[in-house]
Amino acid sequence: MLNITEPKIEKYIINSMPERDDVLKDMEKYAREHHFPIIGPMCGTFLRQLTIAVNAKNIFEMGSGFGYSAYWFAGGMPKDGKIICTEGSKKNKELAIQYLKRGGYDSMVDFHVGYAQDIIKKFDGPFDIILNDVDKEQYPECFDLAVPRLRKGGIFITDNVLWDGLVLDENPDEETRGILEFNRKLFNSKAVLSSIIPIRDGLGMAVKL
Repeated sequence: MLNITEPKIEKYIINSMPERDDVLKDMEKYAREHHFPIIGPMCGTFLRQLTIAVNAKNIFEMGSGFGYSAYWFAGGMPKDGKIICTEGSKKNKELAIQYLKRGGYDSMVDFHVGYAQDIIKKFDGPFDIILNDVDKEQYPECFDLAVPRLRKGGIFITDNVLWDGLVLDENPDEETRGILEFNRKLFNSKAVLSSIIPIRDGLGMAVKL
């Protein structure tokens, strides 16, 4: 494993940030105790900044877990905004709704249990933001499904695109191969202008042209 962000620098940034509200702190505690991967406060703040910057009112999440990223998005949206969440676990959906309700965001969320790629096919968009955080071998398919459903100027955000540095492995496994193919699409598509933000585990960001 390779530290994408120097741990001391990451700790400094997080300690410099404003204190999160009680709901976010409880969600982060749950993630630690249950070894549940979340984007964390650095990426969460970045998601909220992007939401505010593009005045996002319509967001789709491919992989929502127990609602951590949706909570960050919701805090940057108007109250009539809508987030479509997808998650394979009914238990995670129920947990997410509890947290989002505590934050006053539950009315903004339309939560679907199932396969994200099947669910997004039911929506034409256009979406202001699409977040991709499903199983890594599925990333290339998610790119093909998400980009056509973004509005011009919309943002496609993908977690784990540096994958603990395993993108440098000479013999990548299936998950890593999925990320490598996804990153190739990210930078070679003429439909988007893309960057990789090297925070946490690498955050891919593409703007629809």
